[in-house]
Amino acid sequence: MKNILMINGPNLNLLGKRDNDIYGDKTLNEIENLCIEKCKKLNYKLETFSSNSEGSIIDKLQISDDKFDYIILNAGAFSHYSIAIRDTIESINIPVIEVHISNIYARESFRNSSVISSVTKGSISGFGYKTYLIAIDAINEVLKI
Repeated sequence: MKNILMINGPNLNLLGKRDNDIYGDKTLNEIENLCIEKCKKLNYKLETFSSNSEGSIIDKLQISDDKFDYIILNAGAFSHYSIAIRDTIESINIPVIEVHISNIYARESFRNSSVISSVTKGSISGFGYKTYLIAIDAINEVLKI
């Protein structure tokens, strides 16, 4: 059984309350449960982690090398400026898929780029909560080892 780690960054714990027009009305817990169920059906084990702290996300990435086969990462606002998270992703030997609920390229100019995209296996954005499910499909159908 392959292991997937799903990491969610700052303010994603506010899903369901925050800007529903942009992020939808599902809570992070609801999204995580949908992903856990999908992974079970595909014979993957999914562990979830959420933090508003850049350092905690870096720590989790650093200790993941021997425990996980894939990482799904929504770094939230850190995607736009965290060179530290980018460097950590580049340093680990796990395929990382970057996800964003909203289409970051159709938003404010400061959200139009990601410093982490260039070191991830791929990036998926703009499909609401289903972005996470699409990432699981990508792991199962494209990255499957």
